[in-house]
Amino acid sequence: MSSSKTREKFSLLKSLLALLLIAGCLWAAQWQYNRGVARHDRNFIIEKHSTMTPVSLASVQAQPENHEWQPVTTRGVFDPDTQILLRNRYFEGKYGFELLTKFNDIGGRSYWVDCGWVQAGKNAQTRPTLPQIPMDEVKIVGRLRLDSSLPRGSFFAIPTNSNTGLVSKANAQGGPTSEDFYLDLISGTAPALSPAAPAELPELSDGPHMAYAAQWVFFGGLIVYGRFLIRREVLTRK
Repeated sequence: MSSSKTREKFSLLKSLLALLLIAGCLWAAQWQYNRGVARHDRNFIIEKHSTMTPVSLASVQAQPENHEWQPVTTRGVFDPDTQILLRNRYFEGKYGFELLTKFNDIGGRSYWVDCGWVQAGKNAQTRPTLPQIPMDEVKIVGRLRLDSSLPRGSFFAIPTNSNTGLVSKANAQGGPTSEDFYLDLISGTAPALSPAAPAELPELSDGPHMAYAAQWVFFGGLIVYGRFLIRREVLTRK
């Protein structure tokens, strides 16, 4: 085989590799762009819904996915004997838990209410100091959330027969609740129902996705320039 044919085949392989890299760059750019658009749309929904006037939970519970983050009102009774502590939650640099408490409303529904952040005890087996939740019927205001945002797996449950100790056996999803939503507690008819450290809204930032998309397009352009345009210029000079 002549050296010229070998060079032609080698050049063809390099061109095919360049085309594959360009296609990969364009795919990555489109992926980052779509992520950026989805995140922007999500932030818009969060900002829009979270500032709405509270409405009755009964009026939106049929399609909670269309009303996530919207403030709602409901009446019922907390069940302090059914609580879960979600681990690895931080507030102002301190380690703690997110406290979920079962709520039974007057409509016969049962679901979790996120009662805010509580600081951890002195060790992993020490029960943290929990807020005093009213035992009587109360009216609460909370942000409607989908239970799909709750973490899966086994988390600390607060035992009912002891003032200390934690049991790692409860599940925030598929446990003693049957509804596909939960509430971030904002306030209620009792002062104790205003959490000292309530569940916060996520950071409403579009992130770097659009910049990454432009970066991938730029990389693809560099490949086009380096492989095809410069090569064409060299062949033209020859």
